[in-house]
Amino acid sequence: MDGLAITLPHIEDSNNTVYFPPVGNFETFQDDAHYEEKVREWGLSTTREVKKEFWYKEKSQQRLVTVKGYQAYGESDDYYTIIIEFQDGNLSCIHPAYLKEMQSPSFGKALTADFSAPSEKEAPKKDSEKSEDVTKNPSENSNKTKPSAKKAKKEKQPALELPAEKVHFTAKVKQFALSWNHFNEENDEVIVLEDVVIEENEPIEVGLGWCSHSKTLKKFELKPGESLEFDGKIVKKKLPKGKDCDEEFIVEEAVTYKINNPSKIKKS
Repeated sequence: MDGLAITLPHIEDSNNTVYFPPVGNFETFQDDAHYEEKVREWGLSTTREVKKEFWYKEKSQQRLVTVKGYQAYGESDDYYTIIIEFQDGNLSCIHPAYLKEMQSPSFGKALTADFSAPSEKEAPKKDSEKSEDVTKNPSENSNKTKPSAKKAKKEKQPALELPAEKVHFTAKVKQFALSWNHFNEENDEVIVLEDVVIEENEPIEVGLGWCSHSKTLKKFELKPGESLEFDGKIVKKKLPKGKDCDEEFIVEEAVTYKINNPSKIKKS
């Protein structure tokens, strides 16, 4: 996954389509519910029935593709590269926001000569560049004389060593909330968990965590205060606050860790 942040090796076929095959292994969807959750998260489908095929548009043609899986990357797995499959079986990487743009009827009118270079369109690079610019902002110099309380707090909280694979968790439901999704520009339903513990030989106390309130979770009709145990994968990804919503759906505390694809859920 580390290679995704650089220009990917590519091939070209008789259709003059440039493919960027995935480097290494990639995540596939566990089931239809997992597929629907990720596709909605990326803003690729907003209808009640989730789309199974999408348009990949080029200057001289457009081709149907399906989403086969994804790769998460970045220091805290904050960013995604989608793996799409063409009808001829070729696989290629593309950023979800770029594939979303291709679904717009007006997309073909804005095609440019460098259209087939997804790496130049990747939003994560822009985001990272912006974050670097912020840290270099001269306005920070004006605050150098003030004690940095935030930095002091961070130093007192050593970073958790998160397991890379799926693990077993125990937790309690803290509240239901809304979180702003910049891909589809609307709020997503999420569940905020408290007393999250990774149950290993030496348990790891996480504290607060969050996960998507998926169709699978909705079947359990969870309520605040209920205790849970489940399997899942944890990553460092801060919960974005919801926009234009009631205060009861806003989480004031910082929730730093996200739990992906909780399964084998038991209430107690």
